[in-house]
Amino acid sequence: MNTHSKSDDRRTRARETALAAVRGLVLALSVLPFSVVFLVLTLVSLALIPLGIGLVTTPMALSGVRALAETRKRLAAEWCGVRIASAYRPVPSGAWPWTRTSVMLRDPQTWRDVRWLPVDMTAGFVTALVPALLLLYPLEGFAVAAGLWRVEDGPYWYLFVPVQGTWTALAAAVLAAALLVVALRYTSRLLTVHFTLTRAVLGTGIGELTERVRVLTETRQDAVDTSAAELRRIERDLHDGAQARLVAMGMDLGTVEMLIERDPAQAKRLLAQARRNSAEALEELRDLVRGIHPPVLAERGLGDAVRALALRLPLPTEVTVELPGRADAPVESAAYFAVSEVLTNAVKHSGADRIWVDLHHADGMLRITVTDNGKGGATVGAGSGLAGVERRLGTFDGVLAVSSPAGGPTLVTMEMPCALS
Repeated sequence: MNTHSKSDDRRTRARETALAAVRGLVLALSVLPFSVVFLVLTLVSLALIPLGIGLVTTPMALSGVRALAETRKRLAAEWCGVRIASAYRPVPSGAWPWTRTSVMLRDPQTWRDVRWLPVDMTAGFVTALVPALLLLYPLEGFAVAAGLWRVEDGPYWYLFVPVQGTWTALAAAVLAAALLVVALRYTSRLLTVHFTLTRAVLGTGIGELTERVRVLTETRQDAVDTSAAELRRIERDLHDGAQARLVAMGMDLGTVEMLIERDPAQAKRLLAQARRNSAEALEELRDLVRGIHPPVLAERGLGDAVRALALRLPLPTEVTVELPGRADAPVESAAYFAVSEVLTNAVKHSGADRIWVDLHHADGMLRITVTDNGKGGATVGAGSGLAGVERRLGTFDGVLAVSSPAGGPTLVTMEMPCALS
C-alpha cells in the first residue's frame, strides 16, 4: 500500500513538474512579443496625445495593457494560487475619448501596468523560461551521456564536464540525474517566482490602501446620503399617508362622540369611515415596513423574498435560487433592494414580456443576474436607478455589470462578497 502511494506521489510530482515547465515555456514565448508590442503602442499613443490622435489610440492601447495584465493575474491565481488584486477605476462607457483618456491616465493602476511591461519583457521572461530550462537541461545531459550527440572537434561540455569518453559520459549522466531531482523539486516553485514578481509590480501595495480609502470614503458618503434620503422618504410617507389618516380617524371619532345620542345613523356612518381609515392606515404602515425591511426577508431569507417580490410584478418572472445558507442581514437587505430596483427598471423601461432572475453563491461571492427580453439600451448613468444600485452594492464591495445592446436582451449582473451561514 505504501509502495503504491509513493509511486503515485512520484507520478503526480512528475506530471506537475512537466506541466509547470510547459506553462513556463508558453509564458516565455508569449511574454516577450506581447510586452514589447503593448509598450511600444502605449508610448507612441502617449506621444501623440498633443496632436489629438493619441486621444483615440491611448484608451485602446491602455485597454490592451489592462487585458494583458488581467490575463496574467488570472493565470497566476489558476496555475500557482498567487492572488493579485485589481484596483482599476471605472471608465465611463460611451464617454468622449478625452474623458476616457483622462480617467485612465489618472488611475494609479494604469501606471503600474505600464511600468510592469519592461519588467515583464526582461525579468519576467527569464523567470518564465527558467522552469522549462531546468527540466530540459537534464534531458540534454542524458542524451549527451548516451552518445546521441557527438562533436568531432573536441569534447562536448555539459555544464563543467567535458564529455569525451565512458567515464565522463557517466559523470554527465550522474550530473543530469542530480539536476533532474532538483527540477522535480523546484520547477513548480520557480514558476511561482514569475507570478510573485508580477504581483510585486502589479500589486497595489500602499496604493491599494489609498485606493481602498478612496472607495470607502465614496461608498460611506453614498451610504449616508442614501440613509438620509430614506429617512426623508419614510417621514414623508408617514406624514402624508398613515399620519393623515389617523388624524382624520381621530376627528371622525370625536364627531361620533357628539352625534352618538343626537344622530345615531350619522354616528354609524362616521364609525364605518373611521374603520376604513384605520384599515387603510394599517395597509400603508405595512407597505412602509415592507419598504424598510420586508418581513419575509427577515423570516425566510433572500431567495423567498425575491420570489415574493417577483409574484407582485405585472410581468411573468422566473426565479432560480441556489443558496445553501443565508448571508448576513445587511448583505441580504442590500441584495434584495438592488434586485427590487433592477426589476422595477425592467418593468418600467425595458418593454419586456418576461424576466429571469438567478441567485447563487460560489467562491465566497453572492451572484445575482436579472435578464429580460426587452429592447435593451440600459446604461449605468448619473441619476439612473442602476447608478443607485451600483452605489448600494459598493457599500459592501459589490460590483454591478450591465450588458444591454440595442434590441436586447438586457443582462444585469450583481456580485457581493459574503459568506453563508
